[in-house]
Amino acid sequence: MSQIFSMAGKRVLVTGASSGFGAHFARVLAEAGADLVLAARRVEKLEQTAEAVRALGRDATVIPMDVSDCKSVAEAFDAMPEVHVVINNAGINRVSTTHEISEEDWDAVLDTNLKGVWAVAQQAMRRWMAAGTGGNIINIASVLGLRVGQQLGAYTASKAAVVQLTRSIALDYARYGIRCNAICPGYFETEINRDWLHTEHGKKQIKRIPFHRVGDMPEMSGPLLLLASDASSYMSGAVVPVDGAHLCSTL
Repeated sequence: MSQIFSMAGKRVLVTGASSGFGAHFARVLAEAGADLVLAARRVEKLEQTAEAVRALGRDATVIPMDVSDCKSVAEAFDAMPEVHVVINNAGINRVSTTHEISEEDWDAVLDTNLKGVWAVAQQAMRRWMAAGTGGNIINIASVLGLRVGQQLGAYTASKAAVVQLTRSIALDYARYGIRCNAICPGYFETEINRDWLHTEHGKKQIKRIPFHRVGDMPEMSGPLLLLASDASSYMSGAVVPVDGAHLCSTL
């Protein structure tokens, strides 16, 4: 049983690996025996994650990638070694009402959070299908793809679309041995939301979580390893909330 979540012999691509969930995922996967390909726009910050992976005795390849740019994604895949698992983690947010958000901000959120997931998945699947090897995709969605929050129209729309794209890939590519699942994190403190969580509105939101706290980063490790490893070999199209029962809260 101690080996059921082993990642030995697997190489994993993590997008958005320079900070937050991505950097944490890289360390967890390395501890489980995986080698890593780390991708993001900020290559200098990727080196910090790479050093942590190498300190655990695993190989780390650093690749510049802008997930919103299909050319950048294709060039990154051409430059990287073969990967067995893809973690689509890159994402951004813009807080605004729907009638006030700019076209630039709307496009930035949708291009990164949705188009980026599609572009990375497409490149991985093309290679797996050509090689006949199968593969495994994990999309990092959000509880805000299943419920809504105020002034987050672009973000919630993008994450809801990621949930449905996950299911679509699972259905269409099962015959090729390709699995696709999603994790929907609730509120975890990262550099993106740290300041907001300490505002009065953020504190009120935390009180609405049945656990009455945000998640601790290690609480994402188990769900990640379940879906990344062969322990979930018969799972595809699953959408896994990790949210302290937030989705179960009363209306």
